Amino acid sequence: MPKILTIEHDELIADDIVRTLTSSGFSVDVARTGREGMVKVMAAEYDVVTLDRMLPDLDGLTIVATMRGVGMETPVLVMSAMSDVDHRIQGLRAGADDYLTKPFSPDEMFARVEVLLRRRPRNAKAETLLRTGALELDLVRRRVSHGKREFELQPTEFRVLEFMMRHAGQVLTRTMIFEAVWGRCFDPGTNLIDVHVGRLRKKVDVPGERPLIRTIRGSGYLFG
Repeated sequence: MPKILTIEHDELIADDIVRTLTSSGFSVDVARTGREGMVKVMAAEYDVVTLDRMLPDLDGLTIVATMRGVGMETPVLVMSAMSDVDHRIQGLRAGADDYLTKPFSPDEMFARVEVLLRRRPRNAKAETLLRTGALELDLVRRRVSHGKREFELQPTEFRVLEFMMRHAGQVLTRTMIFEAVWGRCFDPGTNLIDVHVGRLRKKVDVPGERPLIRTIRGSGYLFG
């Protein structure tokens, strides 16, 4: 079943999108703000993201640019009342795959989502076993191992490690990690991330070997 994330602040439009997509057998999550949408898109895997450009707290293109910046290739359909050619070009250059102007027909919206779904690789599927070197994270059995050594993680540590492994090789800011794992807006005064990353390092890094989790001064963390 295709899984769609709709980021739309207008309740009536969001309801129409959900009704159209669910009636065709799709699973749809909804976010009403840009912040909420950013958290959802970073924390889960979706087949397509539809988003309003004029969100109450940020420009929807910021979400698109952030997704592309961390290597996420999820197809994005931008829907906006900003219909000038320049606006559409801005959306596509930011990384959107398609741009639909409001008001729009639900049938046309659905057709565009179908096209984006067909563009995804046929063998694309949610990974349940993540690997980085000798480190393995089994999402089904909730097990973590490094070579022959198996160890336990607390639930939040598990989510932090999963997020890092899904974005291995990319610099992850504290804001990205916090909002993806804790599901709240980042509080610059919190040390939760440092505490959990410190605990993870003691468990996943092997003495004498190159560390898997590295601090990038002034930016965040790099895994892998």
